[in-house]
Amino acid sequence: MKKSIFLSVGLALLLASCQDPEYVGIDTSRQGITSLTAIFTDGQYAESEAVTYNISAEDYAKDRFVIPVPWFFPETSDNATEENMKAMKIRAEMNNNFTLTPALGTLDLTIDNWFTLTAPDGSTRQVCITGERTKSAACEMITFNLVEPAVSGVIDNTTNTISLISADDLSACLANFQVSAHATISPDPSVTELNYNEPVELTVTAHNGTDSRTYTVVKSIPGKIGHGFNQESLELLFNIDATNILGIPWEATNAPSLGAIGNYLVVCMGDGSTPFYLNRITGTREGNINLGSAQAASVTSDEGDHLLICNHAEGGQTFNIYTTSSVTDAPTLFTSFTNNSSLPMGYEMKVIGNIETNASIIVTNEGVSGVTNSSSYTRINVVDGVAQAPEVVDIASTGLSWGASPVNATNVVAASTNAADGTFLSYYSDNFLTYIDGANTVVTQLAGANGNLNQNNLDSKQFNNARYVALFVVSHFPMWGAGPQLFMYDISDMSQFTGDVYTSPSLVLKNDAVEWYQTATSSTASGDVLIAPSADGYRIYVYYYDNNCATIGGYVADCIADE
Repeated sequence: MKKSIFLSVGLALLLASCQDPEYVGIDTSRQGITSLTAIFTDGQYAESEAVTYNISAEDYAKDRFVIPVPWFFPETSDNATEENMKAMKIRAEMNNNFTLTPALGTLDLTIDNWFTLTAPDGSTRQVCITGERTKSAACEMITFNLVEPAVSGVIDNTTNTISLISADDLSACLANFQVSAHATISPDPSVTELNYNEPVELTVTAHNGTDSRTYTVVKSIPGKIGHGFNQESLELLFNIDATNILGIPWEATNAPSLGAIGNYLVVCMGDGSTPFYLNRITGTREGNINLGSAQAASVTSDEGDHLLICNHAEGGQTFNIYTTSSVTDAPTLFTSFTNNSSLPMGYEMKVIGNIETNASIIVTNEGVSGVTNSSSYTRINVVDGVAQAPEVVDIASTGLSWGASPVNATNVVAASTNAADGTFLSYYSDNFLTYIDGANTVVTQLAGANGNLNQNNLDSKQFNNARYVALFVVSHFPMWGAGPQLFMYDISDMSQFTGDVYTSPSLVLKNDAVEWYQTATSSTASGDVLIAPSADGYRIYVYYYDNNCATIGGYVADCIADE
């Protein structure tokens, strides 16, 4: 609201008293209605604001105000507003002492509604308030990703360019994309193979058919920084409600695990169901993987864009690891052996390296609820693409032990592909992030979360001359205000791996207040975390899932050197 403020000055009043008073009229030419808001009166979005129409100073004197009601509401939906137009609550903002007669209320915006606008000086004029369904003028590219090879485009909406950071042959590629709601793109890169080795122009046209923006897609091979990723490039990709948005049945979930392959994030619930996959950039659920003859107790992925899938095996049973490089191709058997431990295995599997060259796969041997804890894990080294004989490693001498999966066990993760570099582990009841060297000696323990939280989700990977370990802390009691937390540490220099999990000098990613969605009660305090370097070596992704809090999300960063 605008107000007139008069300052009294003694000398000015004295001078004015010596003069005849002069009447100054009120200028109403640039005053009146400043905004009109249309509000839904019924249906799913009753009492929600459809639009606020701000009236510029240049338009104050108009006698007809047309409220631009969105064609769809929400704009990203297909919920047409045609019927809503016939009964919308209208709220007006006006300058001081202006009035409308009759008073505003619910109007039919498909017709002309006439009112008398009275100014502070008593002058009046007739004004019409009506509406018009308006198609969106938005025409932005939101995401752009090649399907094969999987390359995520870097979009610059300032310069209207999309950079494809890749050294691969991109001569005939399809792409997935997301544009502004109800906009179109030409040519359609999802159905037309285009040659991205050369610059490609794509035009995004808004729903209104008038506004448009042309983007130039350019392949580039930028330089890299010397170590790790750029902190300035770190950004949240998505953090969404796993139950209400993705349809994951909250009560039925058990031992979730994550893997990344191509353009997808794979989610395995560990309950015998077929793993499904999400768009790894947007979090949109897209389908179920082709599981073939494999059984999926858990999944993970390596640094070479391979998905690993394993079954659950009791002591003495056969344990299989399958692998695939596509969500649509059936996986093939990578290695098979007898579980030589007396304890079960399969819900906690992690890998560092590339299984086509050198890697280290670790499968935690789990405790048995009400029977025994575990202090062992099974390690499978991969040399020149060949899985070596498995080794059961017993660390009972350290005094460390964990319980049954998924809540009380741990992810044991390797510090590198070399067994001599040791391992990391963390589990509930101990609540330390522990580093054990290759001689099975406890070297460092970072104190962690309290008993309301469960810090037993770990992963490790190598990226751009750096080594990382990620820790994801899930909640036991969302209804008590205990939410998930995410951390990642650079373990290239272990002298920096000190302090506690919240303040260690080795921290490179910290979110101790991850947004969560299920806050009513408690179920299974399980989850997973995954570090997923891109196949081209320019990006590193970190994904997480908290079953109890129904939260799934991911971050991305790059190692591109500034020009």
